[in-house]
Amino acid sequence: MAIILGIESSCDETAAALVSDDGRVLSHRLAGQEAAHRPFGGVVPELAARAHVEMATPLVEAALADAGLTLSQVDAIAATAGPGLIGGVMVGLMTGKALAHAAGKPLIAVNHLEGHALSPRLADRDLRFPYLLLLASGGHCQLLLVRGVGDYARLATTIDDAAGEAFDKTAKLLGLGFPGGPAVEAAAREGDPKAVKLPRPLVGTAEPHFSFAGLKSAVLRARDAGIHRSADIAASFQQAVVDCLVDRTRRALDRAEGATALVVAGGVAANEAVRTALAGLAGDNGLRFVAPPLWLCTDNGAMIAWAGAERFAAGLFDGMETPPRARWPLDPTAEKARGAGVKA
Repeated sequence: MAIILGIESSCDETAAALVSDDGRVLSHRLAGQEAAHRPFGGVVPELAARAHVEMATPLVEAALADAGLTLSQVDAIAATAGPGLIGGVMVGLMTGKALAHAAGKPLIAVNHLEGHALSPRLADRDLRFPYLLLLASGGHCQLLLVRGVGDYARLATTIDDAAGEAFDKTAKLLGLGFPGGPAVEAAAREGDPKAVKLPRPLVGTAEPHFSFAGLKSAVLRARDAGIHRSADIAASFQQAVVDCLVDRTRRALDRAEGATALVVAGGVAANEAVRTALAGLAGDNGLRFVAPPLWLCTDNGAMIAWAGAERFAAGLFDGMETPPRARWPLDPTAEKARGAGVKA
């Protein structure tokens, strides 16, 4: 049995976890930064990086203690090497390198997106390749055919904002607080999803790409009109996002050759309305539906440790020269979607 230490620091969560290659989470520790960033309505990269510096080593020590292990009993060190806020990525990767060097252990540089992409296999050990993955988070919104560890075909991406980014911006526009995803979801429970007419960008188009910038602008206009409750705007916005995600995913199904499961991962996967709608889509098309537990949807160290375990089993290791990356596509051969911004 191999045990992997995972370190995550790509945005505003510092996390460390120990996971065995048979899928047992031996320990996981996480330090959030919500209080530090809440006054600014979003993540401030410099503040995030400083917090990672303060918390990375103590969290690793705590995770080891929780598991009753020493570093010498760990088989490999997995650390996020990107994509993400470069300051935070540097902190986590350098911590991982230092530990690997000091303990004489292999280093596994994990793509943060691969952590999300493989996390459903930690939650559901019966999930087999290939599967169609909707990866929806604050920084990314993609449809991927996951064919194996390190083998991804990107079928669609966002041409502007990511779904999670749209949730965050809508929360800020409506004064709902930070982080935006849970705040909008909570407000939506008190609202009418049919109260405000909002657009469904790209719905019905042939290519299954996403777009959320126009939806965000429509929310701003609805707010400024002053005739709708914030809860109604939030509910209508959430329903529009769900409709977009379902339509685009449905469009990608005929391109997902061999897939027997529809999988959702990333922070947006924690949204109950999103999960329910995608489960219905999967059922309508004879597919299994797999979604990680809520704690595994948002950034965490266990998903990085598990991706490390998958790569460890495949014999995929990295050298100390591995650089941190702000951008790192899972499918480097994918063509850039027309109009796509830096997050594509």
